[in-house]
Amino acid sequence: MLYEYHLKTTREGFTDITANIRESIKKSGVREGLCVIHCPHTTAGITINENADPDVVHDMLIGLEEAFPDRRVFRHGEGNSSAHLKSSSVGPSLTVIVDGGAPLLGIWQGIYFCEFDGPRSRRYFVKVVEG
Repeated sequence: MLYEYHLKTTREGFTDITANIRESIKKSGVREGLCVIHCPHTTAGITINENADPDVVHDMLIGLEEAFPDRRVFRHGEGNSSAHLKSSSVGPSLTVIVDGGAPLLGIWQGIYFCEFDGPRSRRYFVKVVEG
């Protein structure tokens, strides 16, 4: 089963999409298998991290900014090379095990859509396969 979701993003930030992933798995009827979450954008990504303390997302954004700051030596005409670097670092997709009809996540884990070049209208895909 393939599901498509749309969201509007802010300039830079993480959006918790865990509920949508749970919904996709439930709608698919798959009890045991895999769930792939994919972002088809070159300046955004998908990650798993802590969802209990919002300061974790704040700190991740600060860390990514320090690791990949804007630089005058970048040549990309759109001026968003740091967003491309952050996206490549985080990655465009991830795979989660489906166990008992739910994503197999740790107690503090959530799944996030990561925006590095907003605000934008974005989409992401969720593919659930039995196996």
